[in-house]
Amino acid sequence: MQYIISFLEGIITFISPCILPMLPVYISYFANGENNRKKSVINALGFVLGFTIVFVCLGAFAGGIGGLLQKYEKIVNMVTGAIVVILGLNFTGLIHISFLNGMKKTQVEVTPAGFGSSLLFGVVFSIGWTPCVGAFLGSALMMASQRGTMAEGILMLVLYSAGLGIPFIFSAVLIDRLKETFQIIKKNYRIINLISGIFLVIVGLLMMTGTFGYLLSLFSV
Repeated sequence: MQYIISFLEGIITFISPCILPMLPVYISYFANGENNRKKSVINALGFVLGFTIVFVCLGAFAGGIGGLLQKYEKIVNMVTGAIVVILGLNFTGLIHISFLNGMKKTQVEVTPAGFGSSLLFGVVFSIGWTPCVGAFLGSALMMASQRGTMAEGILMLVLYSAGLGIPFIFSAVLIDRLKETFQIIKKNYRIINLISGIFLVIVGLLMMTGTFGYLLSLFSV
């Protein structure tokens, strides 16, 4: 169940107001001014691999630290759950945390797109846009820290990255056919943010009370 949640968090990150409106820019970069779908998809794969490497390293760290803190399980649950609740409330707009809402754009020299430069672009994206993707990335990391092993932390962030990355790849393939869908999503950002924030708050409360671990144990039977 926790793996499904991580995957869903990646998808929700993709449709967030600071990523989806920029999608045409990303796709244009992948295409490098050419009408070459194969090249666009290859470069999109490089971009996704770039941010996946960074996120997986964070997941490994979170899982490893969680293993060291297992004897303080209740405290870890309370702290990590509270952080996720705060992230969710900020996402709904009920509270405002400036450093989470600001979009920190790292300035880099953009070179013509190739697999290698797209991979580097993905690494820069994962670091420079952390305040933008931070709510759901943070939630995934908090869940990874509760699992207590590096392997599970890595797997959870692989799935988060898949949830974020697969739409990028599909968009590179189907960008002309998805314009209407993107417009509908953009018109309903407020509702999407509210639902997404409530989703985070519920996950955070389950983590704080220890119910999240109990539910996971039921699903693993």
